[in-house]
Formats: sequence, structure tokens, C-alpha cells
Amino acid sequence: MMKEFRGIRAIWRRELIRYSRERSRILTSIASPLLWLVVFSSGFSAFTIGSGVEYQTFLFPGILGMTILFSSLFFGVSVVWDRQFGFLKETLVAPISRISIFFGKALGGSTIGMIQGTIFLFLGGLFGIGLSIPNVLLVLPILFLISLIIVSTGLFIGSHMESFEGFNLVMTFFTLPMFFLSGALFPLNNLPAFLLPLTYINPLAFGVDALRALLIGTSQYSLGMNILVLLAFASLTIYAGAWAFKRQK
Repeated sequence: MMKEFRGIRAIWRRELIRYSRERSRILTSIASPLLWLVVFSSGFSAFTIGSGVEYQTFLFPGILGMTILFSSLFFGVSVVWDRQFGFLKETLVAPISRISIFFGKALGGSTIGMIQGTIFLFLGGLFGIGLSIPNVLLVLPILFLISLIIVSTGLFIGSHMESFEGFNLVMTFFTLPMFFLSGALFPLNNLPAFLLPLTYINPLAFGVDALRALLIGTSQYSLGMNILVLLAFASLTIYAGAWAFKRQK
């Protein structure tokens, strides 16, 4: 058992070390959502949402969710990268189970996603988001849970891809619908009725709703329901990702 834990920790540390050495990746992951937030909030500054919530304030949790989405989903490309350069084969023959390999990568990617989300979270004061220590401590597990779901999905897809081009094509197909149907930019009840069922199978929709409940006190569903749905998605995606890694050759 200790051997498995040491293996998970080693893979987790490798992912964090790789991330810390890519300064351009860190800067881009913050600059891009910040640009989205500034542009959209400026263009729709006159609008209010629901009970008098300014659009800029409403938008912040959605862009925070977008930060997690874009950084975490594309983490699956690391599997394709490792396969192309032979590192994946070396990892798969290590004396630990493939499920442990998956958990190491999933935890590494989720930690990176949470770090990026936390950096962006502390910019919230510039956009009318009041932050307190208890509030931040509640938001961090939600950020990690969202990231874990999306990283596991990316690893599942990446384990079936043989090329960067194929991975990027599939990721684009997933990323845009997940983002636009998450309620990040507008309330979900403004969607046409035929699109609403798609939001029920979108984990980011429940993640963004949970962030809004904690950060600005408004949400479509209760916080408890959002957390339960996120836990269900996490269980499903972790199982799918672990199954995919067990079948790796």
C-alpha cells in the first residue's frame, strides 16, 4: 500500500514541477480569463441580473469556472505528450498499479487547476467580490472538485488519443459547449427550453452555480444539491479515467 502512495506522490510532484517551470503557462492562464472578464463586464456594465446584482459581479464566478475548465480539460494532452516521447511506457511498467498512475496524474492536474483558480480568485476584490477567510476556505474545495472532474475527463479522452491534432479537435468539441452551457455568461433560465436538458449533464454548470452561491449569494440550485451533483460527476469521471488507464498498452 505504501508503495502505491509513494507512486501517486511521485507522479503528483512531477506534474507540479512541470507546471512551476512553465511560467508562460501560468501567466497565460491568468491573463486570458482576466481579459474575458474585463471585456464582457465593460460591454454589459449597464445590465443587472436578478435581484440587482451587477453583471460584472455575476460574471466573476463564471470566468473563475472558465479558468478551471480551460486549464484542466487540456491537461489530458499530457498523456498524448508522454506517449509520443516514450515516458508513458516507462510509467506503465513501474511497479505500481495503473490506477495509482491515473490518480497521481489526476491529483496533479487538479492541484494545478485549483492553484490557477485560487490566483484568479484573489483578484475578485477588483470586481466587487467580497472575500473572507471562511469564504475562501469553502470555495477552495469546490475549485478542486471542479478541476478533478474536468481533469479526469481530459485524461479519459487523452488516453484514447494518438496525436495532438486529434486531441485538440476533440477538446474543442467539448470545451465550447461546456462553457457556454454552464451559465458562466448568463443565467441558465434564459436558455431556450430545448437546451436546458444539456445543462443537467454539464458538471461545470453545477460548479459555477456553487461558486456563485458562495461568492455572491445567488444561485439557481441549493449549494448542497450542487455539491452532491459534483460528487456524483467526480465518482463517474474518476471511474471512467481509471478504467481507461487500466486498458493502456
